[in-house]
Amino acid sequence: MKHSIYVLFCFISLISLHAQNKITYQKVEARQNALDPKWVAYDAKTIDKLPGFKTKKSEPTSIYGGFKVWKKEATGFFRTEKVDNRWWIIDPEGYPFIYKGIAVFNAGRSVNQQKAFDKKYGSNENWVKQESKLLRDNGFNGVGAWSNVNLVRNAENPLVYTVIISPMGMYHSDHIKKYGGKYKEASWQNYRFDLVMVFDKEFDSYIQKAVKEVSQYKNDKYLMGYFTDNELPWYNDALDKHLTLLAKDEQGYLAAKEWFDQRKGFNASVSDITQEDRMAFTAFYFETYMKKVTEALKKEDPNHMYLGCRFNQDKEQELTNPEIFKVAGKYMDIISINHYRKWEPNQELMNNWGEWSGKPFLITEWYTKGEDSGLPNNTGAGWLVRTQKERGLFYQNFTLDLLKNKNSVGWHWFKYMDNDPQDLSTDYSNRDSNKGIVNSNFEPYQPLLTEMKVINDNAYELTRYFDKKN
Repeated sequence: MKHSIYVLFCFISLISLHAQNKITYQKVEARQNALDPKWVAYDAKTIDKLPGFKTKKSEPTSIYGGFKVWKKEATGFFRTEKVDNRWWIIDPEGYPFIYKGIAVFNAGRSVNQQKAFDKKYGSNENWVKQESKLLRDNGFNGVGAWSNVNLVRNAENPLVYTVIISPMGMYHSDHIKKYGGKYKEASWQNYRFDLVMVFDKEFDSYIQKAVKEVSQYKNDKYLMGYFTDNELPWYNDALDKHLTLLAKDEQGYLAAKEWFDQRKGFNASVSDITQEDRMAFTAFYFETYMKKVTEALKKEDPNHMYLGCRFNQDKEQELTNPEIFKVAGKYMDIISINHYRKWEPNQELMNNWGEWSGKPFLITEWYTKGEDSGLPNNTGAGWLVRTQKERGLFYQNFTLDLLKNKNSVGWHWFKYMDNDPQDLSTDYSNRDSNKGIVNSNFEPYQPLLTEMKVINDNAYELTRYFDKKN
């Protein structure tokens, strides 16, 4: 009898302990866009729920924003290194660096934005000084793609920055102008049949034209590296499309046919294509682009990293293709990924990216929109939540998972400023939505920034915390 009572007591104690240790996360209701009638409640993991973690007001940093906690070889430029099984960016002084950036750091271009700019700043120099301080005060240490690079790099106290060039984008744009109209079968970027024209010899001259500008940056220590193009459609059916949709005299058809003949024999037909063939061809097709752009970049600037072509996580095909990542690892120093449609990054998939490529990754676009901004929020791929504070909770939930993963080296929130709905000159996805950390009048969303800051200020300690847990 006494034994039974003891066993029952132990069982009840275990249940009680489990209940005490179970973390109850705050729920955030979200939906995919303003036209979606269904709100779904998601858990938002936040820093205050981490057992035993104590936040700090800030962490000691180098002039670049690296963490002055340990030091590796200082090469005078940014590089990457794997230390104790975790990938790091190493800053020019040799300190570990987690890239906490804001993309599209510029002052807008619409009439309304210009009026607000003139009233608040009066000059470009005042804007970059004040807004760089806003970023730093909230724990950010750099800017991402499509930022005003000239203002940033020439500021008195520069932020770390990136440069994006678009050789395929330029070639594609001129190709459309030459042949007229929009393609009926195309991606949102209007590539015919969702095919990138990597085999066209004419593309090579556009690469040379695009890389000419980069030599001016080659000695700049504040430059992290280069992106080329954005969200190109590296889909898994590229072989089928090259062989069935292109004319027999097109360069893409001829290259695909030669590759297929060598792989399967001259008598093979489209019906003989296997999934293995598709994956292998996509890697070959992708490597053709990689070889061309990286060779040209390194010739103009051998000092800085290549940050990739910004894979689109929304479509996900390339992100589940090991062959694509093997190629990416041969050419990219850091793999860039735009992350949409998912509430949080997937640990298994992030582990795969590192294993397949042997390289770290950087999330280069992601955001969520708030209903309380007063904007229509009809456009863009980011989630929609109700308030600015909940945008901040989304930020915490997302970045905690990134910091937990040893292949992740940072993130770029998309973006600095809200869209101006009256500016119809922008592409549709950047038309009317609350993506910024400031609104169109340059007023910060303080509830959002408060939640961002606590993660940003504790990023390095969070990596130590998660590594000890593992």
